[in-house]
Amino acid sequence: MIKTTLLFFATALAEIIGCYLPWLWLKRGVTPLVLLPAALSLGMFVWLLTLHPAASGRVYAAYGGVYVCAALLWLRVVDGEKLSLYDWLGAGVALCGMLIIVAGWGRA
Repeated sequence: MIKTTLLFFATALAEIIGCYLPWLWLKRGVTPLVLLPAALSLGMFVWLLTLHPAASGRVYAAYGGVYVCAALLWLRVVDGEKLSLYDWLGAGVALCGMLIIVAGWGRA
């Protein structure tokens, strides 16, 4: 379960970076050269999703919970925004949902 969770967090980081870099280009006017590492990051995101042993729909469903947590951590660390109690509670609920889905892999 820990290996799967860490793989999900690596996947989320690749997706967030792949989306954040074009956002910087469009919103903040940074060089369009950031689109190259963005594309590589999104390619890594897709590849990481294929490393999970479950059917793709289950992987996407479980990944969603981890993505919520990773996005909120990004908000705190990169954007410098303080997280509210509701952010923490929502992340906890989303992560619990992911754990429930992953615990059922192979039992369906």
